[in-house]
Amino acid sequence: MNAEKLAKLQASVRIGGKGTPRRKVKKVQKSAGTDDKKLQSQLKKLSVQPISSIEEVNMFKTDGTVIHFNQPKVHASIAANTFVIYGQGEDKDLTELVPGILNQLGPDSLTSLRKLAESYQAAHAGHKHAKEDEGDDDVPDLVENFDQAAEEVKA
Repeated sequence: MNAEKLAKLQASVRIGGKGTPRRKVKKVQKSAGTDDKKLQSQLKKLSVQPISSIEEVNMFKTDGTVIHFNQPKVHASIAANTFVIYGQGEDKDLTELVPGILNQLGPDSLTSLRKLAESYQAAHAGHKHAKEDEGDDDVPDLVENFDQAAEEVKA
């Protein structure tokens, strides 16, 4: 064996300083399980109880977007007025969830929904005017009053 290669291999497997045992593979500990354990211990401290059969949770932001949780895990402590919701959350626009969440909207969200509806109507009104302008190219504008012309013919 080449002495340089051997020295290089020895330097790469040593984890600690001089005199520590050599390991071939450095084991990496997973922290995902410990995070869940820490969360569960904190929930026990808050004395929250799990609430089952919650299908979805929607949190409305001030900018009109919604944090949507589908099949979340929900825990609550009614005495402490504390609710814990965890799971996979998605940021969605209010328009994506409108038909199903109308009964969940509060007064603040209703104002943002009104603004959304007004902007939607304005966009469609502008679109309709553009279509009307396209149709006007075929028909010439009225220049005369036909009622006056009919009366002059009778007289």
